[in-house]
Amino acid sequence: MDVQIMHKDQLPPGGFAGLKEKQLVVDERLWNGPDAAWDGLGNLVYLADANFLPKGQTNMHPHREVDVISVMVDGRISHEGSLEHGKSLTANQAQVQRAGGEGFEHNEVNPDDIPNRMIQLWVLPETPGEPAGYKFFDLNLGHITRIHGGASRQSDTFASKTILEIARLEKGQTIERSGSFIAYVVRGDGRASNVAVMDGNMVRGTGLTFEASATDTMVIVVTISNEGE
Repeated sequence: MDVQIMHKDQLPPGGFAGLKEKQLVVDERLWNGPDAAWDGLGNLVYLADANFLPKGQTNMHPHREVDVISVMVDGRISHEGSLEHGKSLTANQAQVQRAGGEGFEHNEVNPDDIPNRMIQLWVLPETPGEPAGYKFFDLNLGHITRIHGGASRQSDTFASKTILEIARLEKGQTIERSGSFIAYVVRGDGRASNVAVMDGNMVRGTGLTFEASATDTMVIVVTISNEGE
């Protein structure tokens, strides 16, 4: 199966306040991103690979009608704001903040004297006017953790047809998904639909088979659900 691949090094540096980032997905529904950036899949409209500067922070700012997803790769952040103020996020953990119609304000702070690394994603809601909410996930080695999307009858994740999963794979472990996908290799390396990929590669196509070539390979996989309500 043919796939498209790009690497974050193809993108110009960006960022704001106390962080630097590469914007790999900037959907046309948002604004004009870097020329090499891709549109999203489903309601995914933004994906950035960010490094907070030592003691850097985003500064307090609001969101409305968007799900803001943070995946911690290295280091930690201290979460401030109207949802779960005082929560800490360390490597291999993720938080999902649903702004909904109620909205929220937040500030993410690097409390350390060294840079950290965090992936941030935005997903637009399918139903406007939802209440604000917060969910937290541990990303365990050897497991594939769904952090966003699914039917409305469940409460483990915020309901959406846009599914986000984080795979932390042992060497030789695989993940297979049908249909259209976007996958971002956060750590390690492997083969995506029989094409060699590594940390910083984003892949899109139809019908994903990913096999990890290194222990603790982390991959973010975005697909569209057909689970129903």
